[in-house]
Amino acid sequence: MTAANDDAGGARDADAGGARDAHAGAPRDDGALRRDLAAAVGDAHVLSDPALTAPYETDWTRRWSGRARCVVRPRDTAEVAAVVRVCADHGAAIVPQGGNTGLVGGSVPAAGEVVVSLTRLDDLEPVDLLAGQVTAGAGVTLARLQEHVAAAGLAYGIDLAARDTATVGGTIATNAGGMHVVAHGTTRAQVVGLEAVLADGSVVSRLGGLVKDNVGYDLPGLFVGSEGTLAIVTRARLRLVPRPAHRVVALLAVDDLAAAVALTAHLRPRVAGLTAVEYVERAGVDLVVERAGVTDPFPGSHHPAHLVVEVAGQDPPTEPLAAAVTDAPDVRDVAVADDGPGRSRLWAVREAHTEAIAATGVPHKLDVTLPLRRIVAFRDALDALLAVRWPETRLIVFGHLADGNLHINVLGADPGGAEPHDDRLDREVLELVAEHGGSISSEHGIGRQKAAYLHLGRNDADRAAMRAVKRGLDPDGRLNPGVLFPPSGARS
Repeated sequence: MTAANDDAGGARDADAGGARDAHAGAPRDDGALRRDLAAAVGDAHVLSDPALTAPYETDWTRRWSGRARCVVRPRDTAEVAAVVRVCADHGAAIVPQGGNTGLVGGSVPAAGEVVVSLTRLDDLEPVDLLAGQVTAGAGVTLARLQEHVAAAGLAYGIDLAARDTATVGGTIATNAGGMHVVAHGTTRAQVVGLEAVLADGSVVSRLGGLVKDNVGYDLPGLFVGSEGTLAIVTRARLRLVPRPAHRVVALLAVDDLAAAVALTAHLRPRVAGLTAVEYVERAGVDLVVERAGVTDPFPGSHHPAHLVVEVAGQDPPTEPLAAAVTDAPDVRDVAVADDGPGRSRLWAVREAHTEAIAATGVPHKLDVTLPLRRIVAFRDALDALLAVRWPETRLIVFGHLADGNLHINVLGADPGGAEPHDDRLDREVLELVAEHGGSISSEHGIGRQKAAYLHLGRNDADRAAMRAVKRGLDPDGRLNPGVLFPPSGARS
């Protein structure tokens, strides 16, 4: 992938992102590396057969893949620390990996790194009812965490469509948001403490669960969203929220994005317990009906846009929501469900998007945030850009409208065997996002996909500070090289 033009900081960014091999010039002894790793975690958990490593080497989008030097699967923090020390001794770079549901190439190898899979770190401690917290291993899936805390009458504030495979560690690495940010905030707001292994194999542990603890720098807060470039998160202490007794989901049909934004602004002050406001367009609904077998919620109507709205509370929220929707302007059609199967049917209109897109082709997938006051102008400009530059493409847009987060998916942009990492489309869309005052990364991370465009979201001083932190904690650049910062040798 070719790096975008950057300022004088570009060369320094590249240094921060690329591993410098302490054994440069010496022959690489993969057999010795694997033997030492096996001594740390057991021979069964060091994988080198291509048939076994393949699932760890390509991300969910299928746009990003590479060969791993090997895949190692530690069981706990002590084994992760041992693995990191072995890799340091052998001059081997590391790619930490959770459920491998990443979408920006941030958790798969690029150039022979050791993949450290954290899925075996799946311990879940009993729920601390007094504190409203729980400690979970990095490999615990969101679905299992949600089920575990629900048994104690509580809930976890983060939920994603990929809940069955997405892990606690992965969501912390990217500061994932998901559907319930409007009510609970991003992952960073849920993390009370962390345990993590640094690049030299030492362990930072802050799992006491103290809400007020201002002794020096907030290292857990620093590691959230760092995409495995500063440390490998192994356990987390997580804040929980009350589990609502009642939930209702409404699917609201509207004419366009402008009407959806106006409806969101109308509902927010009028509906207590608003937990989700999700946006989908007709093209996406048609695709999930075609590819994922979802039932069209309004057959024959072909409404241009929809909002999936969820409201929760200890009292039934159906009447307050109905009153607010009745007073709302320009709602063309409504479907409501307050039972489990009915809610699932309505949510499928939104949650099946990623599955349906993947079944159609390999997309250019861009996760961005726009100020709500600019989001309509941006969406119009995006249509205009694609019509001129890539008229053959199919555009699917959906997202978390209450926080301005759009997931842009462009299918058919690489016909005729085009280079799969041709980044012209990515660059022009991200430049358009920046022109409209938005962020080039909302919740999927920067990964490898957007490393060349860091200057679109952070100025010289920001990037210099980030590089200083990276060098301070990972001076040899061994943790996830090429992620967040452009790799060494990237062209400007």
